Amino acid sequence: MATRRLSTTSTLLSDKASTCTLLSHLEPGREEAKTYGTCYKQHLDEADPLVDIRVGEADVYTSPSTEARFLARNSLPLIATYLLQYSFSIVMVFVVGHIGTRELGAVSLATMTACITGSAVCEGLVTSLDTLCAQSYGSGRKTDVGLHLQRMVLLLLVVMIPIGILWLNAGSIFPRLVPDKDLALIAGSFLRILLIGAPGHAFFEAGKRFVQAQGIFNASLLVLLVCAPLNVLLQYVFVFQFQWGLTGVALASSISKLLMPFILFLYVRFVNPSSLACWGGFSKEAFHSWTPMIRLSIPGVVMIAGKQLAFQAITFSASYLTPAHLGAHSILLTACVVMFHIPFAVSVVVSTRLGNLVGAGALSAAKTATRTYCAMFAALGSADAVLIFSLGSHIPRFFSNDPMVVKIATKVMPVLAAYQFFDATTSLAGGLLCGFGKQRVAGWVTMTTYYLLAMPLAMFLCFGPPALELKGLWIGYAIGCGLLTCAEGAYLRFMNWGLVIEDAKERQA
Repeated sequence: MATRRLSTTSTLLSDKASTCTLLSHLEPGREEAKTYGTCYKQHLDEADPLVDIRVGEADVYTSPSTEARFLARNSLPLIATYLLQYSFSIVMVFVVGHIGTRELGAVSLATMTACITGSAVCEGLVTSLDTLCAQSYGSGRKTDVGLHLQRMVLLLLVVMIPIGILWLNAGSIFPRLVPDKDLALIAGSFLRILLIGAPGHAFFEAGKRFVQAQGIFNASLLVLLVCAPLNVLLQYVFVFQFQWGLTGVALASSISKLLMPFILFLYVRFVNPSSLACWGGFSKEAFHSWTPMIRLSIPGVVMIAGKQLAFQAITFSASYLTPAHLGAHSILLTACVVMFHIPFAVSVVVSTRLGNLVGAGALSAAKTATRTYCAMFAALGSADAVLIFSLGSHIPRFFSNDPMVVKIATKVMPVLAAYQFFDATTSLAGGLLCGFGKQRVAGWVTMTTYYLLAMPLAMFLCFGPPALELKGLWIGYAIGCGLLTCAEGAYLRFMNWGLVIEDAKERQA
């Protein structure tokens, strides 16, 4: 360990001149400085006892107020972006609900499968870009941002092959798993059409990281401001005008998603061409050096897909209670997902910001930013919890007129409020770990916490001697989420920040 730190020290000390060059894009008066809000200092403090981990960042200074403004300014577009993306699912459920109850069940089965085996996998893979693209941009190696994007697109194409095979054969797989054969066949047909739009969703997620690494957080929002209304229009035309039924629902969603990466490309090319400074053109190097990306991508998939599966387990468990409990759970889950998009979107900004600072070797600035974000997320989680708690008796009535469903959901709302607080803090920890390139820690801690602690506890509280039913399920997961925050927070508290910089340099080598 000492040898490794000494190596890091000598490397950083010998690179003082290059460090000033790499960080000069943060100098006030330049466009990037306006974006990232850091200040440039003229002298290196070699007498500092922490020079071994600070000399690389001595030119970059930030403050809590700067970081707070940065986070607030750039989070709002992403929050709107993720809520608009979620509107695709809401619109789909709304339209299918007007077609029939049986169709709604089939679509629920298909979308659940698409989420776990498709979107969760692709979104997990692209978390590696939160580290690679952000750190490359922060280090001044701008064209590497485009190179990482090319590698990810190729990886997504490879991964889409087994996903496509699975979805195309869903019509023969679902009848073996679902008692209602007709419903299973409908779900299989629906999933096959959804496959048309799957590459669009995956490439858009990768493209978002390309622009976000450069501090451009409103690009994806502008894309969704076009595609989300287009999805509503296509749903209306295909389903209610052309009478295409479920085929029209899936086709409208797929066409809208296919257009998203194309419109993002038009934005980059014509609206914000300055971002093309990070595009060095297509390169044969994209077919090589996938190891760092894969090492970060696999834990990302474990983290995202693991959490998705855990929540599907709650839904499956709730189905063993009464229909009223299942209906109440659907209300709670919908409210939870909507609220989740707020801290999650902010955490994406956090991971990008920390990735830039780590890539620039700015450890002191990174520490200042981290402390600021911890305070802001505690406030954000508290606000979410207070909002859910204060509206606890009103939210269920918005979704259901069944008095039993409303009564059950209202009783569980205080637990959901507690969960929202820990969900915010967990989102922060996940964002920090991605920014530092520690997806492996986030992935395995998530799996351990949910599957070895939260899930067994939830089942015991629901079906065991406490017999808390639906409330027990959510208590178990709230405790699990709190433990996840504690575990990841403890890791961050005792993490060797100097090695974070060295690891970032090795990835860019």
